[in-house]
Amino acid sequence: MTDPAAHDDRPIIAPTRTPAFEARLKQRYAAERRFKAAGMTAIGFSVAVLIFLLGTMLMNGLGGFQRTVFDVPVDFSRMSLTVLDTENDGAAVRALQSQGLPEIVQFAAEEALGVEAAAQVNAEAWRDVAAELVADPTLLRTGGTFALPTTEDLASAYAGDGQAALQPLARDLSERGLLHNTFDSGFLSRSDATDPQLVGIWGALKGSILTMVVTLLLAFPIGVLAALYLEEYAPRNRWTDLIEVSINNLAAVPSIIFGLLGLAVFLALFPGMRSAPLVGGMTLALMTMPVIVISGRNAIKAVPPSIRDGALAIGASPVQVVFHHVLPLAMPGILTGTIIGMARALGETAPLLLIGMRAFVSTPPSGFTDNATVLPMQIYLWSDQIDRGFVERTSAAIIVLLIFLLMMNGLAIYLRNRFEKKW
Repeated sequence: MTDPAAHDDRPIIAPTRTPAFEARLKQRYAAERRFKAAGMTAIGFSVAVLIFLLGTMLMNGLGGFQRTVFDVPVDFSRMSLTVLDTENDGAAVRALQSQGLPEIVQFAAEEALGVEAAAQVNAEAWRDVAAELVADPTLLRTGGTFALPTTEDLASAYAGDGQAALQPLARDLSERGLLHNTFDSGFLSRSDATDPQLVGIWGALKGSILTMVVTLLLAFPIGVLAALYLEEYAPRNRWTDLIEVSINNLAAVPSIIFGLLGLAVFLALFPGMRSAPLVGGMTLALMTMPVIVISGRNAIKAVPPSIRDGALAIGASPVQVVFHHVLPLAMPGILTGTIIGMARALGETAPLLLIGMRAFVSTPPSGFTDNATVLPMQIYLWSDQIDRGFVERTSAAIIVLLIFLLMMNGLAIYLRNRFEKKW
């Protein structure tokens, strides 16, 4: 057979690009360039705002990890002090107090600094000396130089603020090498106090950890089981639709509503646990659970039906299909929803405010039923103070909160990648 195209004598007409076509093409290209430019501008603006935020917090917060101290030598060889041989550090510190350690420290400060400067030694400075003596009793024979915290007034004067009358004293002591700022490791091990020179973040950090543990232990298993039931077992009827709508609405409810619910229900059941991590964790679990249920259902729905069909074909029961095949494959998505819910719960203050977790807690909680506060609430309380020291401590606490959040998210991301499977 001959090719019909070989006998086609019609001329081949090349496609033409009219001026209108060229104009429309230029408009599309210009629109694409404008869209790309707008996207890059938005990304650049977001990055700039993030850098500005982090930079501001770091500039203000780094000073919060420091405190102003005197370098005071103390000779204990002439003193008849003894350290109790006990595992209870608190009892050992109280024994040193009864032996006159505060007076000894004050006398050493007057000898080294003078009476006027010694009056600016913090009234609780002897506790730092006692802690070092308990940690190393050999100091009783040799003595040593101790970093004693100053009063807040002198610390402000050293920073250039506060009382003008103390600024010459601060400059003189600084020039003599007796007054300086140093890294305050106790900021991470102490609890709340009324003096910014003595405050610490450990009490609030431990309260946050205990509260998050309760929230996770309650919200995660209940949320995952609820998602499995709704997606795999629940019949499709009006009641199921009502439950789904209710869960979606609960995920968007303001957090303070959950605080009112915790106040009305949990504190009525446990009236003696006001401001306890147990009640706070149960309240935040109610807020976190809808997010876990919604993300869990989406993750379960994303598992290919062929996985279920293949498991049933080789003899697996419906329960084995769900827990041996579907749930492991859906676990990365479930953990992603858990990360989002826990991150939201970690930064909440409104629900915890209503159940009393804004209390002044000077000692870290030892259990889930002790009085406690959390990091966001501690930041809120410190931000309400007018002292310069509390402003810096607030920024430092925000940095600790961000690090805690990054560590928690990092652990969750590791677990998500650990359980992730390909098909």
